[in-house]
Amino acid sequence: MSVQSFANDAARVAKFSDINARFSPTRNVNVELARSLSPTDRLAVWVTDRVGSMGFFFAVALWTLVWLGWNTVGPTELRFDPGPAFAVWLFVSNLLQLHLMPLIMVGQNLQDRYGELVASADFDISQRTEAEVEVILQHLTNQNALMLEILRRVEGLESASRVSR
Repeated sequence: MSVQSFANDAARVAKFSDINARFSPTRNVNVELARSLSPTDRLAVWVTDRVGSMGFFFAVALWTLVWLGWNTVGPTELRFDPGPAFAVWLFVSNLLQLHLMPLIMVGQNLQDRYGELVASADFDISQRTEAEVEVILQHLTNQNALMLEILRRVEGLESASRVSR
């Protein structure tokens, strides 16, 4: 391998500046999504995060137990929603469900949009990484070829020195 052929091989390997020019800069999807959310979108995400928690579940369970317990075993004159129908409790529960379900669905759609942004950013990073690994592998291949050439020349020099002795 001549110096010129090695220089030609090295020139064919892409530079990191070429890779950076080929790909768009890495983006922060958290900032991207935060900028795209309207105040009502933020409210929907906030409600979805809170309603989907065990704290909310325990609050609703406690509210239900207190409501039904008071109206079952509380003083008769202070019961405001007599059992076994518990009509007011059913009405309030249904209103809560009717208002939360669409809001939760909106929040889930926004969370899906965030997931799609993350997946897109991950794909971009994977493509860039693949290109960089390709450059590194090509560089290593060139180095291997150069080292083999150096070894051949060293062996040739050793053989020539043995012959001349």
